[in-house]
Amino acid sequence: MIPLTTSLLMLSTAFMPVQAGQTTQASTSQTVSSDHPLSTVSVEAYVRDYYRDTPILAEIARCESTFRQFDSNGDVIRGKVNKGDIGIMQINKYYHEEDAAKLGFDIYTVDGNLGYAKYLYEKYGSDPWSSSSKCWKPSLANIQKVLAEETTRG
Repeated sequence: MIPLTTSLLMLSTAFMPVQAGQTTQASTSQTVSSDHPLSTVSVEAYVRDYYRDTPILAEIARCESTFRQFDSNGDVIRGKVNKGDIGIMQINKYYHEEDAAKLGFDIYTVDGNLGYAKYLYEKYGSDPWSSSSKCWKPSLANIQKVLAEETTRG
């Protein structure tokens, strides 16, 4: 079991903004936004809430990075196959960093990475993550079933 102070420190690291090539120092006072203090959310819960209207993106995040933006040293998670893949959604910096920046997204931060992924999804669907589809595609049927049930209930 991880001591509470260590796990809070690791969780706070997950939301700290990082510039390319920079590492971070964890802070327990870090917040996700003014109405979401860090201590009340987990990275996975934050991602699932962020993508509540597009739950397939949360499943893609699960497959791509297991909901991690930063490693235990505070460094941005990089792809195992392609080191140019960045963060929770494994956005490839060589193809997307410049366009993301022009749109106001910093793919080295949690919100920037998630936001640019949503932009990509709205423009191209799930194609940018086709290489991990064996992991997340089986979840599509369950997601569609849950959404259909919610629609009939409400």
